[in-house]
Amino acid sequence: MPTAHEPRPPPSTRAGTRRDFLYLATGAMGVVGTAAALWPLIDTMNPSADVLALASTEVDLAPIEPGMAITVTWQGKPVFVRRRTEQEIRQARSVDLAALRDPQRDEARVYEPAWLIVIGICTHLGCIPLGNKPSEPRGDWGGWFCPCHGSHYDTSGRVRKGPAPENLYLPPYRLAGDGTVEIGVGETPAA
Repeated sequence: MPTAHEPRPPPSTRAGTRRDFLYLATGAMGVVGTAAALWPLIDTMNPSADVLALASTEVDLAPIEPGMAITVTWQGKPVFVRRRTEQEIRQARSVDLAALRDPQRDEARVYEPAWLIVIGICTHLGCIPLGNKPSEPRGDWGGWFCPCHGSHYDTSGRVRKGPAPENLYLPPYRLAGDGTVEIGVGETPAA
């Protein structure tokens, strides 16, 4: 400590001063305060629990008999799960691809021939086609019929007649060995 007779060294030559400490402390508090203020904003961008719950849907396939179809919900959309009969599989595989508006082989639309899983929304204007209940019309090719504008889909979910421009879309899914399918997980069958 300088005595009264010794002059003080200029501020630029002194080691850290109280002012330097205050600058550092204020800067650190500003960074912490900014992070604390931004965290709730960043956290709101994460998907909520109800959205995460809808990210995938697991379906038990055991109660679905050949020729039967059910509708489940995945991400707020109807998904048709159909267990096709041998006749429906043969019919879907015998189609001349040149006659299709959106040509896709049946083998490219399924992982296992007996199970067809499609998003149940008409590709024309977003209506929900009929054909999952025995009392509903299945269209001219035994698949689905869209009552809004008359699109017909076959047993592979391919558009065959009407204004729909594309086949019914395929969701990503994975067939589990325990007799279930998990929709929303895995990959979409290769088209």
